[in-house]
Amino acid sequence: MSQYEAMHPKLGRVIKNIESVMVGKRDVSLLSLVAILANGHVLLEDVPGVGKTMMVKALAKSVGAEFKRIQFTPDLLPSDVTGVSIYNPKELRFEFREGPLFGNIVLADEINRTSPKTQSALLEGMEEGSVTVDGNTRILAKPFFVMATQNPVDYEGTYPLPEAQLDRFLFKLRMGYPTKSEEFEVLTLAEKERPIHKIESVISKEELAELQDEIQTVYVDETIKNYIIDITSKTRKHPSVYLGASPRASIALMKAAQAYAFILGRDYIIPDDIQYLAVYTLAHRIILRSEAKFEGKSSEDIIGEIISRTSVPVQRSLSSK
Repeated sequence: MSQYEAMHPKLGRVIKNIESVMVGKRDVSLLSLVAILANGHVLLEDVPGVGKTMMVKALAKSVGAEFKRIQFTPDLLPSDVTGVSIYNPKELRFEFREGPLFGNIVLADEINRTSPKTQSALLEGMEEGSVTVDGNTRILAKPFFVMATQNPVDYEGTYPLPEAQLDRFLFKLRMGYPTKSEEFEVLTLAEKERPIHKIESVISKEELAELQDEIQTVYVDETIKNYIIDITSKTRKHPSVYLGASPRASIALMKAAQAYAFILGRDYIIPDDIQYLAVYTLAHRIILRSEAKFEGKSSEDIIGEIISRTSVPVQRSLSSK
């Protein structure tokens, strides 16, 4: 059986399409699709040149969605993101001109190169699917998905993202450098023309919106809910953690697991789904104590430790749903 055949037919085509230009990035491709299905957003952190922008362009083209790009710079203003009202002397009234946030799939490129004030212009749109400017609230088109990229925070000229901003991202992912064989394939693909130009949509944005509704039917057993709570509550009590995961994080992990199971062709969640997604969903939502950082511990290490020490539930028979 092909690696795509076990997946939901339409979503398997999307993954295959993305992988035609993104070599060796199966996890990032899959998790990006999980996020958009779960109405979440993704933060991609890595060094320049590893394919972050290519990833979001490939996703947008694959689902036939309107793509907008915001290049974050130190002098960018909130109105440059959301839009601004401009006076029209002929009509004798103000007219609102939409900013790049009004798109289906929005690339917030190098988000940590701008000030926290401008970063926060994304908050309402990411959380509520709307933008308020001059007292008027405007609803964003569906589907709406933000993929933000950032350089490592120790790079010169970067601003750390506030905790409130980080909490809006369903996943925080890293691309990583390709292996030698993968980089050879990248060179081969780019030898004559950029492979992104060959990508065409394999599903429509209307179909994507329907699939977003369908994932809500994926069954979540009580044992799975308790398993999620056990994991998130342990982040709040861990001696190395200053601030643990909030109830919003528990909801995010459950929604991500529903989307992940749906992509894999299941209508129910299993503990393996939670274990796979927990690090990507929770690590950026906790704050470590300074002593833990000094000891070289990372948020990912802590989440992995918590998962290994949390007993895996035995689910009831699915026939008893």
